[in-house]
Amino acid sequence: MNETGTRPAIQREWTAGQLTRVPFWVYSDPEVYRTEQQRIYRGPVWNYLCLEADLAMPGDFVSTFAGDMPVVVARDFDGEIYAFENRCVHRGALLCLENAGSNAKGFTCVYHAWAYDLQGNLKGVAFQDGVQGKGGMPKSFCLEEHSPRKLRVETLCGLVFGSLSDDVPPLEEYIGEAVLARIRRVLRKPLAVLGRFTQALPNNWKLYYENVKDSYHASLLHLFLTTFEINRLTQRGGLIVSPDGGNHVSYSIIDQTTPAGSEYKEQGLRVDNAEYRLKDSSFLEGVDEVGDGITLQILSVFPGFVLGQIHNSIVVRQVVPKGVDLTHLNWTYVGFTDDTSEMRRLRIRQSNLVGPAGLVSMEDGAVGGFVKRGVAAAEDERAIVEMGGEDTSSQDTRATEASVRGFWKAYRRHMEL
Repeated sequence: MNETGTRPAIQREWTAGQLTRVPFWVYSDPEVYRTEQQRIYRGPVWNYLCLEADLAMPGDFVSTFAGDMPVVVARDFDGEIYAFENRCVHRGALLCLENAGSNAKGFTCVYHAWAYDLQGNLKGVAFQDGVQGKGGMPKSFCLEEHSPRKLRVETLCGLVFGSLSDDVPPLEEYIGEAVLARIRRVLRKPLAVLGRFTQALPNNWKLYYENVKDSYHASLLHLFLTTFEINRLTQRGGLIVSPDGGNHVSYSIIDQTTPAGSEYKEQGLRVDNAEYRLKDSSFLEGVDEVGDGITLQILSVFPGFVLGQIHNSIVVRQVVPKGVDLTHLNWTYVGFTDDTSEMRRLRIRQSNLVGPAGLVSMEDGAVGGFVKRGVAAAEDERAIVEMGGEDTSSQDTRATEASVRGFWKAYRRHMEL
């Protein structure tokens, strides 16, 4: 306490270039959150918006987000995809109230019936000329001068990304060759949507995104992974981190030549628990579709895109911040349009591995809340992110936090922290 009896203000200091000590205030400060929306989500980044499969025909549209900014994405009758802010320029009401739809010719605001085309251009104002010669908009009002903010749009492997920035590099350059190759490895054919979930997480978005990039925790937190030998740090695998730190790939290959759980047992870690067995383990018998032996791959593109492959289950995740202490996680399960009925059934069965109640990923929905509760009185303390060293380089091990440090490297650059 100071002389006035009040707690001194916390100094928002973060040593320049420091990536191994992360201050806990970064997850809870409202001003930090507001700055993130401006400098990251509305800044020079590519935000994942939706799948091209959601926009197969002209007139198809979806409602989505770039950070906390609501966005409409639509395919116009010229065949192109457009994205614009889901906001009427008149009084700010949502233009599109539906999650998705088809056969649209445009959008009309329900509040005062201002009308827009599929590209987000203002096309009509109700009673623009008034009624019986009275009222109406000024003669100088020009429809073409008013529209919600529009996003640049680029597509890749059936994914649709958008950016509000003219300074962000082209999407492929932004992602980088090494990570791009791993997207193409998984999303190599036209996609078909198999199902969707939206999950509410009671924590800051960065806690979940760190978790995605944290290859160290997977076989420690997720008992299912180790018990059924889907992913152990003793297996072959590695980590790819883009030069700017923001994008990453973690992957593993099941290796039957490695003694099962030997190093885990030596350290007294939970693994191969005889108490847990599957009545029917046939759904874990995957098919090596690519031919490289990789059975698990997790990939991220800063700031909110995640692509996961476990065996033959493929899922796209969109991380959407909803406030300092709330995040929405949109899951989309996908296959390929040319899948056989047998492969489609296998993908659907294996989709039980992931998602809000997934056998593998259920715990990920809880640990962010555990951290939030654990640091409630520790805003001026710091997390230790030193596993595997201090750098953000790609490695041939997953016993490292290099990609977590990579996240903070990209984050600090965008936030100018």
